[in-house]
Amino acid sequence: MTSTHRRTIAAIAGAAVLVVGIVMAGFLRGDGDDTGAARPTAAASPTPVEPAAPVVVPGRPGESASVVAPDQIPTNPGQTYNTMDTWFLRMMIPHHTQALQMATLAADRAENPGLVAIADRIRSSQAPEILVMRAWLEARGIDADAAGHGHQSEGMAGMQTPGAMRDLAAARGADFDRKFVAMMISHHEGAIRMATDVLRAGIDVEVEKLANDVAAEQAAEITRMRALLPT
Repeated sequence: MTSTHRRTIAAIAGAAVLVVGIVMAGFLRGDGDDTGAARPTAAASPTPVEPAAPVVVPGRPGESASVVAPDQIPTNPGQTYNTMDTWFLRMMIPHHTQALQMATLAADRAENPGLVAIADRIRSSQAPEILVMRAWLEARGIDADAAGHGHQSEGMAGMQTPGAMRDLAAARGADFDRKFVAMMISHHEGAIRMATDVLRAGIDVEVEKLANDVAAEQAAEITRMRALLPT
């Protein structure tokens, strides 16, 4: 084989290698699709948006409650609060009042000193909160006592029946302690549900702070009661 033939064969081989390299690069990029069309890029799936949880809005005395989305809570033009803000405060006043009645019973009926201390803490925190709630409502010309009359207060989350309150008042010692813890935990859990509702749907900043305080205080007290006297 002459040197000229060897140079020709080498040139052909080099060209073949170059063509194969170009074809492979195009295949890896997707350019080698039989249709010649560019491969579509997979679109990112949109992140699902959680729908806002519905809120139960109490009706006026004698009317049934309604379930609406948080953004449908009525607000009058120019107001910094809405129906849920006023509902929370008007309901929480009788709710707190019953907790104070229960806590007062503990002073001369409870057997466990730790339970007496918890009852004292409930009185020292909830009595001032009632004053704050009343002041907020009165400053806006809203009747603070209307919610405490009739069937509405009886249907509030965690409210104890008159019969249960009488049974608690008649109990003494360990029996009182058991009844008190069971009733107060249920009562606190109801308050936390009410606070959660207004935090989701209310708009007033003062009410928001108060609801956060109520939820935090009462959750901590539930933990203390369960540790002191498991139910």
